[in-house]
Amino acid sequence: MKFFHALLAFAVAAVLAGSPARAVDLSIVSGDTGNGLKVLRDILDQYEKKSGNKVTIIPMPTSTTDQFGQYRLWLAAHNSDIDVYQTDVIWAPQLASQLVDLTAATKDVVAAHFPSIIQSQTVDGKLVALPIFTDAPALYYRKDLLDKYGAKLPGSWSELAATAKLVMDKEREAGHKDIWGFVFQGNAYEGLTCDALEWVMSNGGGQIVEPDGTVSINNPQAAAALDMAKGWVGTIAPPGVLAYQEEESRGVWQTGNAVFMRNWPYAYSLGESEGSPIKGKFDVTTLPPGSGEGARSAATLGGWNLAVSKYSKNPEASIELVKWVASPEMQKYRALKASYLPTIQALYDDADIAREQPVIPRWKDVFLNAVPRPSNEAKVRYNEVSNAFWTAVHKTLSGEGTAADNLADLEVTLTKLKGAAW
Repeated sequence: MKFFHALLAFAVAAVLAGSPARAVDLSIVSGDTGNGLKVLRDILDQYEKKSGNKVTIIPMPTSTTDQFGQYRLWLAAHNSDIDVYQTDVIWAPQLASQLVDLTAATKDVVAAHFPSIIQSQTVDGKLVALPIFTDAPALYYRKDLLDKYGAKLPGSWSELAATAKLVMDKEREAGHKDIWGFVFQGNAYEGLTCDALEWVMSNGGGQIVEPDGTVSINNPQAAAALDMAKGWVGTIAPPGVLAYQEEESRGVWQTGNAVFMRNWPYAYSLGESEGSPIKGKFDVTTLPPGSGEGARSAATLGGWNLAVSKYSKNPEASIELVKWVASPEMQKYRALKASYLPTIQALYDDADIAREQPVIPRWKDVFLNAVPRPSNEAKVRYNEVSNAFWTAVHKTLSGEGTAADNLADLEVTLTKLKGAAW
């Protein structure tokens, strides 16, 4: 009887501590690479020491499009080997039916997060994922080169193109033959949807599908934005940019071969790491606006979350793992080690973060210009909407038809999708 009471006391203590009573093996799927992967492993190592559980990272390709496709296959097969999925901010409406409702389990922590991010992960009143970091891209620039040639930060996309060409030409004349003016994500994948949405929104061209469901992409401002970007390819941007994702862009940038780069916050700490050729030579600012009526700065809202599979054999332990990784302590750790933007509002005023990663408080201005992709509008059809959009954009950048013609065709495609689903 004493043994029974001791065992019961142990089990109760474990529950109160937020840990399962018995050690279990868990798996988490993640597309993190490089320093981001190391930081995730560090966080999981700390969790293992706290809980006694073991967590295996199942690596994914860096392309979010490929990740999403694999997730759909696993979930459709009711794969019980996967406990926790790391999900993009846009995936909640598409995966919700196969994810655990976290509403009750997280009621003690959700108020600490940005409400807009919690809302983005709420589908039909159910919280299906808990945010671990948010994302919004910025314009990276070589401060040393702009100072060298007396160039100012660009106040518009057209000024960016002019400044990029000026500095690129002068550097090449000085013997730096491999330098380019601007690198971005031009491959045909979800990243191009993000880049192109920024060009279109900043030029007053709308957000592809509006909140009321209207397909708005076929308009002169959007076409002008894509024509503008097409003009960069082979002039200020390398022809190979049409195959670049985030890491290819960063590779050119971090070797010192670009004046400007559009990329996410993760690239900042890598650029400032020991041995980086550009350490101490660059800075970030908001992406520039376009021109004409409705012009503004626009940065696509990104960010990653953790969701528990409905088919997990250990849902309670998986929920505790999610809460651990999303906690203020672990978001602070991730911010300090890899300059990831927290979703916990109070961390933007944290003294340690301000001292060690001063760029994070400054990213507030970038975040204020963040715009969502139309995932809530397109719901389960978002992936098809995005695919159609990035295909039309990539065709335009590649010289396969004009922007006006490609957007007209895109409108027809999206209207058909709308009729079928949303």
